[in-house]
Amino acid sequence: MDARVRSVPHEVNRLAVAADEPFDVFRDRYERAVPEFDIDVFQRLVDEAAGWDAVLRATAEAAPHDFLIYWSGDFAALLGLAGEHRRCVQYLMGNHTIVQRMYHHDASVMLYAPLRTAIYEDAEGRTWFTVDQPSTRFSSFGRPEIAEVGVELDRKLAALLGHLQMPVPASLNAPA
Repeated sequence: MDARVRSVPHEVNRLAVAADEPFDVFRDRYERAVPEFDIDVFQRLVDEAAGWDAVLRATAEAAPHDFLIYWSGDFAALLGLAGEHRRCVQYLMGNHTIVQRMYHHDASVMLYAPLRTAIYEDAEGRTWFTVDQPSTRFSSFGRPEIAEVGVELDRKLAALLGHLQMPVPASLNAPA
């Protein structure tokens, strides 16, 4: 076996939760609960060499439910050219102050951080929110320090779903 190659099989739980409201209504509520990352605010902190405590404070102020949106993509118009009519917006949602605690142990955690989420319509027009369960992603690194943060992210995701008045998958609150 080549020592320059690692293969790590792991099982991931993809969670899909019905929003029980129209796509645009849920999307708006989600984007209010998880605001966009303001690059200007954080770049200013970098430029000023403000220190990590300043980043922690700014992040706590910016992320009322522990998460920020770093990127979003709505490809509905483009896919509409192929005859697709269902809507779907994907997001990179996370928190750099939380990921730092994993990054410290293994920078390759950035493969799964921020979390990839999506809001989509199914064939019947029902709105869904989907995300891979964080703990099932981060446990694959084989480091208890990283796995613990993955479980913490499960709990934060559960709290966000609760805030959005959505069903919370039992696996997000399962004992570690």
